[in-house]
Amino acid sequence: MTDTTPPALRVDDLTVRYGERPALRSVSLRVARGEVVALAGPNGSGKSTLLRSVASRLVATEGSVRVAGETLDAMGPVERARRISWMPQEEPPGDDVSLRDYVEYGRYAHTSRWVPPSPSDRALVDWAVHEVDLDGLADRGVLELSGGERQRARLARTLAQDTPVMLLDEPTAHLDVGHQLDILERVRRFAVQRSRAVLLAVHDLNLAARYADRVIVLSHGRLRAEGSPDAVLSSELLAEVWGILAELRRDPVHGIPYLIPRLAPAESGTPRRDGRPFRVHVVAGGGSGVGLLRSIVDHGWTPSAGVLPLFDTDSEAVRELGVPAAEEVPFAPIGPEALRRMDELLEGADAVVVASFPVGPSNLANLEHLLPWARRRALLLVDPPQGAWDFTAGRASAIRAELLASGAERCADVPEAVRWLERRSTTTGAAAASARE
Repeated sequence: MTDTTPPALRVDDLTVRYGERPALRSVSLRVARGEVVALAGPNGSGKSTLLRSVASRLVATEGSVRVAGETLDAMGPVERARRISWMPQEEPPGDDVSLRDYVEYGRYAHTSRWVPPSPSDRALVDWAVHEVDLDGLADRGVLELSGGERQRARLARTLAQDTPVMLLDEPTAHLDVGHQLDILERVRRFAVQRSRAVLLAVHDLNLAARYADRVIVLSHGRLRAEGSPDAVLSSELLAEVWGILAELRRDPVHGIPYLIPRLAPAESGTPRRDGRPFRVHVVAGGGSGVGLLRSIVDHGWTPSAGVLPLFDTDSEAVRELGVPAAEEVPFAPIGPEALRRMDELLEGADAVVVASFPVGPSNLANLEHLLPWARRRALLLVDPPQGAWDFTAGRASAIRAELLASGAERCADVPEAVRWLERRSTTTGAAAASARE
């Protein structure tokens, strides 16, 4: 049987213009009771404009807003305040009233500022203060509160207004990570337990995925995507709307999708003198290559890496940075397929850096495989880690000595390795250009 109950909030073809400039273009959405819907998008995408229009703080050029099937335009200000509450991003606190009195402002839609609050009003205010974890500050003046505490006070006032529809504009602004999670957890519980429709604007897509039933993405005032976090969140969407590269992963415990964003590798670093990108292959393991790989990316050079064990810290870093790598199953000897991939990456490299990492039987082939390359590529060995590092009965130490005898150089640490690469990046291209001439 079809449910004919109107949604708690319905927005149809809403358009808003600032002068001649359209800030919102024919946006439609629905929010049901007990549902949390997140508005996401870059700065200037129209999130705040949409919320302010729905809250009647801005006059829409076109379109309509309905609450439980009734048009908002047909309601007076008091009736609208009983249907929709709005929490702005920023708001001057005004007089230095107590936090409890400030939260009590949310009850004016239901009573009057000239009538003393009833016991039920006071109980609701106390509950709202408790919900945002500010019980101990209830008698303190709002001007004494920190930015994060004022943000939570604004949310408490919105909760105290006790409306079927709640509009929250960046409710986690000014809050530390712990309070961000705590506040959104409470908002979600409030929406479900009290059957409230919540439309909130957030910058953090991962928070949206964790706490929202649906995500609506705005871009340049238009609705770009809508659906469950599973359906909406993607690396492609983040690249198209935010211009950021990201890897989509999934929380293994809750199954919630989340994105690991990163900027595209810089294109303006120091290239070879012949104009080609300077390419660096990094041999690492156990996290020894993370700082080196990041420095290579920061300089605008083109890195590759391996052979790395899957799920190793360095393996996670190459995924985050988008670095091509040769990889192998953890704790297994390096196989021929991984070594063939390593050869492909070495073939395209101008320089090779061996990071400071412990060597055991499973990764000894990383060093052995460099022997025929020692005279074909500029090769730098970062000094081994302090303490025990050679767990191959001396074989790793012997290979390092052989590589140095074949022309490899050595350095003490990553900063010295980066300086070596800076020198190589300017001389490699000059040599290549001379060879062509």
